[in-house]
Amino acid sequence: MAGLVSFIGAGPGDPDLVTVKGLRRLREADVVIHDRLVPTALLDEVRSGAEVIDVGKAPRRHCLGQSEINWLLVDRARRPRHIARLKGGDPAIFGRLAEEIAAVRAAGGSMTADDLRHYRAVVRRPMRGTYRGYAIASMPLSSSGGVHLIEMLNILEGFPLGRLGAGTPEATHMMVEAMKFAYADRADYLGDSARAKLPIARLVSKTYAATLRASIDPNHARPAREIHPNSTAIVGGNTTHFSVVDRFGNAVANTYSLNFNYGLGLVADGTGIVLNNELDDFAAKPGAPNAFGLVGGKANAPGPGKRPLSSMTPTMVFKDGRLMLVTGAPGGSRIITTVLQVILNVVDFHMNIAQAVAAPRVHHQWLPDEVVAENGSAAETISGLVARGHKVRTGPTSGSAHSIVVTPQGLTGAADARARGAEADGY
Repeated sequence: MAGLVSFIGAGPGDPDLVTVKGLRRLREADVVIHDRLVPTALLDEVRSGAEVIDVGKAPRRHCLGQSEINWLLVDRARRPRHIARLKGGDPAIFGRLAEEIAAVRAAGGSMTADDLRHYRAVVRRPMRGTYRGYAIASMPLSSSGGVHLIEMLNILEGFPLGRLGAGTPEATHMMVEAMKFAYADRADYLGDSARAKLPIARLVSKTYAATLRASIDPNHARPAREIHPNSTAIVGGNTTHFSVVDRFGNAVANTYSLNFNYGLGLVADGTGIVLNNELDDFAAKPGAPNAFGLVGGKANAPGPGKRPLSSMTPTMVFKDGRLMLVTGAPGGSRIITTVLQVILNVVDFHMNIAQAVAAPRVHHQWLPDEVVAENGSAAETISGLVARGHKVRTGPTSGSAHSIVVTPQGLTGAADARARGAEADGY
């Protein structure tokens, strides 16, 4: 019975534990998922060669019920074999999987098996910059994250943020003004670098940042429409991030996205693959906001073979060639400013990683012309921004920046409590 998954648990209500039919399934299953409390004698019934998965070792096993596990892993028994053969270039297996995914056409989609067959993942060098003696490595295009993280850091490098203090109106005003410039540039200039010539070198240069910095008034907010006043972009989620560092110093900053919660809301039948709706990351037309309120121009217009512009910003920070910080976040348009503030909290405000991740955050994305401040932001900060001419709205939480710092004493991880069930763990 190829492809069968059997779930067994220790409770009296688990049918696989108490019925003859359940034992028959256990002997036939390719994958057996069980709770650590299951008696060894029962596990002896597992057929030879079956894959055995102990969900009792999962950190949040109380969230996993029989139906959820069966749904998630029902195809696990056959998919690894398909994937292994795909790596070897087996065209028959690829064609079958492509057709299963492309069956979304039945739900009104237009993707074809040929689209999948011709798609190629692209490996690009990370965006690199520096900030106060630290080296920054972040996401390259077609994400705007690395470009604009470095642009904002370059602008802020010329301000004494540490002396101004974390969360003060003065320091927060400087951050917000830098955000405006970066997001205005994002809207006007960025798109698929393989399809258009983009001014990346200028956007991440210290000289360009100095020009922008010189135009920031420390006492007054600059109206968004005064930035790129002739821009064609002016008109009248579900992402996950994790950070990993091992005892050898190898590190991973991984951000991956379906865009909305459950992406498109469709699962390719028989595959367990949830389909994303990253097409929303294109600028449908100049100036038309996407679901996150971001606007864009011609460089990010949709087209055959183009990659949409995202905001993912997995980032590593180094000091004297040694890894110091691994961070990143989900959050749609707020990803870049979330990562920015974690870095500033560590480097400028000397917070430990738990404080840096937990501190209230603000966000400005040029349009709409407003500061979104998290609940918990200091009243003094908000009133100080309003006094400088900012429109401030108290809004939802901003990302969940699960991060790790490397110290002489060892590794310290911080899970962002903005995400339910978040956990930092070591081994």
